[in-house]
Amino acid sequence: MILTFTVLYHPSRGEASNFSIWELPVFAIIGCLGGLIGAVFNAANEHLTIWRMKHVNHSKTRRFVEVCAVTFLVSAVSFVMPLIWGRCTELPKDMQDWTNQEKNLVDHLISFNCERGKEYNEVASLIFTEADIAIKQLFHFREGGGEDNSTFSSGALFLFFIPYLMLATIVYGIAVPSGLFVPSLLSGAAFGRLCGHLLHKLDHTNGTFADSGTYALMGSAAVLGGMARMTISLTVILLEATGDMQYVLPLMLVLMSARFTGNVFNEGLYDIHIHLKKIPFMEPEVPPIAERNEIVAGQVMSTEVKCLRPVERAGVVYDLLNTCKHGTFPIVDTATGGTLYGTASRSMLCTLLKRRAFGSPDVLDEYDNGENLGPRRLSPLVQWDTIERAYPRYPEIDDVDMRDSDRNCWLDLRPYANTAPYTVNETASIQRTYRLFRTLGLRFLCVVNYNNQVVGIITREDLLPESLSNSLLRGRNAHVVEDIHHLS
Repeated sequence: MILTFTVLYHPSRGEASNFSIWELPVFAIIGCLGGLIGAVFNAANEHLTIWRMKHVNHSKTRRFVEVCAVTFLVSAVSFVMPLIWGRCTELPKDMQDWTNQEKNLVDHLISFNCERGKEYNEVASLIFTEADIAIKQLFHFREGGGEDNSTFSSGALFLFFIPYLMLATIVYGIAVPSGLFVPSLLSGAAFGRLCGHLLHKLDHTNGTFADSGTYALMGSAAVLGGMARMTISLTVILLEATGDMQYVLPLMLVLMSARFTGNVFNEGLYDIHIHLKKIPFMEPEVPPIAERNEIVAGQVMSTEVKCLRPVERAGVVYDLLNTCKHGTFPIVDTATGGTLYGTASRSMLCTLLKRRAFGSPDVLDEYDNGENLGPRRLSPLVQWDTIERAYPRYPEIDDVDMRDSDRNCWLDLRPYANTAPYTVNETASIQRTYRLFRTLGLRFLCVVNYNNQVVGIITREDLLPESLSNSLLRGRNAHVVEDIHHLS
């Protein structure tokens, strides 16, 4: 959806700017109000999402019933609201100084229970038209004069804004592909235009304040910023939508005011849902608890590491994948004291087992005898492009048919192992570990000692503030190398 907001010239000013500098505090107040609206929206949706997770989301039938019930509710409210308004407004006639875009938007006004071609229902025109058309109408339609006879009156905007925002709170989170961006823009545009109407009434429509379309733009930015709490990205998006650089300062001021006001009460809606779904999202900055305390990687890591050998029995690999859901496994060389050899991904191991890329059990008696295998291969080689050809639908361990006669066969992992994985020493600071995760986008990190032996592994969950708080109870040396369970 592409929105354009053309610059409107006020005839009494004779200047290109559609607002005055002294109106910036008014825009900031609208931003604060948008932050309050966003905070209420986020709090209500959070409690509703928690209820859904407990009573609805665990059952497909209940989710389907909920979608049907919400659909009926939205349809009923959308039909009843224009009936409650029940007022017909004459179509604009004096449009000589209107732009072509404004004249085209007049054709989208809905004559719900009104005389077609002469009158329209204001509330129905906002509900029954497409969302992008409704936003353009709120942005572009100018005031029609005094006595509240503008294209959309204050009462119609209020009657549309409150129920629409409440319905958006209910709809966001059900089992349908619904978003937040367009509903926030539309409800915010109605809120901003309503504020513009009220200011014009205080001024007795003398033209002191900017056009209501400008306030609609500021209101849409305020409500969207109050819900999402994004500043720079939303400024760029809305600036691209307006196509006018004069709105840079007002948009930045409104979005910053909405963000600061909303953060007083709760987090942004996306952050709230990330926490509710227990997604291990790492903030850009190191958690404060890590800055206040001296925490090392050895305190945070998990010592229950499931390791493989460079040459492993097919049955051992199969049992490990069945009992452990990890995505990557360290490969340690037990013939040299358990030093880190590399890592192997779960998708690669499942693919090798699926293609039966293992050699006869007679090619090697036992790997731990310290025999120097050299470059000779103990199992058939699968080309890397063959493994990656299955992306993104790699085979699962349930798709592998492991025969009893194949369990003692040898699977040579050396050609497929990542022999240069990212590692961190057990004495490294948690700040360094955290930044390494954030900078490189890692999902795991092997922790080694001074002998390059694997003593633990760190995942994103281990670096969350809750996990860091629990790690303070551990000592700096609360682990030993012998605690690692090597599979044999």
